[in-house]
Amino acid sequence: MKQLIVSLSPHAHGNDSVERNMYGVIIALIPALLVSFVYFGIGSIVVCLSSVIACVFFEWFIAKYVMGRQTCSILDGSAALTGLLLGMNLPSNLPIWIVIIGALFAIGVAKMTFGGLGNNIFNPALVGRCVLLVAFPAQMTSWPQPGQLWQYTDAITGATPLSVMKQAIQTGDAAVLDQLPDAFHLLLGNHSIGGGAGTIGEICGLALLLGLAFMLWRRIITWHIPVSIIATVFLFSTVMHIINPIYADPTTVILSGGLLLGAIFMATDYVTSPMTARGQLVYGVCIGLLTIVIRNWGSYPEGMSFAILIMNAFTPLINNYMKPKRFGEEIKK
Repeated sequence: MKQLIVSLSPHAHGNDSVERNMYGVIIALIPALLVSFVYFGIGSIVVCLSSVIACVFFEWFIAKYVMGRQTCSILDGSAALTGLLLGMNLPSNLPIWIVIIGALFAIGVAKMTFGGLGNNIFNPALVGRCVLLVAFPAQMTSWPQPGQLWQYTDAITGATPLSVMKQAIQTGDAAVLDQLPDAFHLLLGNHSIGGGAGTIGEICGLALLLGLAFMLWRRIITWHIPVSIIATVFLFSTVMHIINPIYADPTTVILSGGLLLGAIFMATDYVTSPMTARGQLVYGVCIGLLTIVIRNWGSYPEGMSFAILIMNAFTPLINNYMKPKRFGEEIKK
């Protein structure tokens, strides 16, 4: 016999759920994942699969044996999605034991320490990535060249487009940018440079945009965060390129590195992003500005991960000052 639950109106029914949204994002990542398998081969499969298995295991183990929970939360898809996003933010030649350490920090520290899904302050996958970047800088900045389908840890590495752009800024020589692939190759996969292609998930801009279109169609996310990030980066990069040609053109900046991956799949995380449309626009603009600042004048060629984590910390403040309009109540001055 089911218990009758009495609550105040309004009563709204919908088919939205945690499982639907989590697995929807995983489906949206499939095009980028398949492209990474084509370019990186077995390395991409090993890293992503290891990351997903490790994240699911750590969430199950911590929930059951550390937190003493009776219900299992691994079936809602959040742990698998965290593992997949973490794996796609890593090089395809990263050893499995380092991937496992990243998964432990992503789930054990960034997520379960705060109480699990819905309570974490920072994006778990990005926390795992940044911890590995600080702890293992050599391994995390070794980028395999695409096409080595059966090479894993011994794959030949090279410079990424972001590394070339950083070199141009540091040397003050705009001619260095001539090594960059054109926008068409960056859209399909930045492999024509003859060097490294970056992380597993950033290889193909078109596949990421297909994922964005799917999530917008399914109404898993709204346009505010990804569009505001991309538009801000485009405008800021255009100004910098006009002022000094040592800064790459805006199209190249957007299609290089993990900007699209971060803007579409990482910054739009429900828990760590603002709730209102206005707040999301402010959040996205700040992420775009921070990304360009870190890329151009920071120590690392990539700044997307750090920009998102910094703005994760400001999300409660944005929610506090940008609340939706109240109806039926007169607010005293």
